[in-house]
Amino acid sequence: MPEKIALVDDDRNILTSVSMALQTEGFQVSTYNDGEEALAGISRTPVDLAVLDIKMPRMDGMELLKRLRDNDGVPVIFLTSKDDEIDEMMGLRMGADDYITKPFSQRLLIERIRAVLRRKAPESEADNPKDILRRGELLLDHSRHLCSWQSKPVNLTVTEFLLIEVLARRPGHVKNRDQLIDAAYGEHIYVDDRTIDSHIKRLRRKFKAIDKDFSEIETLYGVGYRYRTA
Repeated sequence: MPEKIALVDDDRNILTSVSMALQTEGFQVSTYNDGEEALAGISRTPVDLAVLDIKMPRMDGMELLKRLRDNDGVPVIFLTSKDDEIDEMMGLRMGADDYITKPFSQRLLIERIRAVLRRKAPESEADNPKDILRRGELLLDHSRHLCSWQSKPVNLTVTEFLLIEVLARRPGHVKNRDQLIDAAYGEHIYVDDRTIDSHIKRLRRKFKAIDKDFSEIETLYGVGYRYRTA
């Protein structure tokens, strides 16, 4: 059975283009113009994942997320405007699984949808050893989008996961911001350098919440970042 996606946005161009791209990838898509319409539709026909714009008429994405969380645990990816960092943080604190900043590539959105769905897959699914990366206290399971430090789970967005993964795969090797942007967002997408810096700060904060001495992600000022060698 194809996985069902709810796409909620008041921009009809986004609804049309993204739904066509998702259908081409084998997803079954339901589109909604606002939060109230989406809440009613998802209540009638449950979905495997919802992609929500934050700023919508009648009921915004934040309120819709809260309503969905009151009823079930459907995974949610937020669509946010470029400068809505506060909305992104609030959404993640409320339980969103990831967010993607407009304008975005459809390829990137599809990759993030797949990553979140893999993360929500049943634990009984077999792991592929090639998808497991271990670096000392760090463990990354790419197939299920799981991260742990000192055997404790670290809840990362897809972007954060991709960043720590590309750094940890080659400890000691410096990645400049352009390389990290390509790894996290794909080519041909313009993202300000400060966006990468913000992601790195959040990554460090999440690891330090578990281990206050975490210092594996090193900054080389004017150059980029690297994962510390053992």
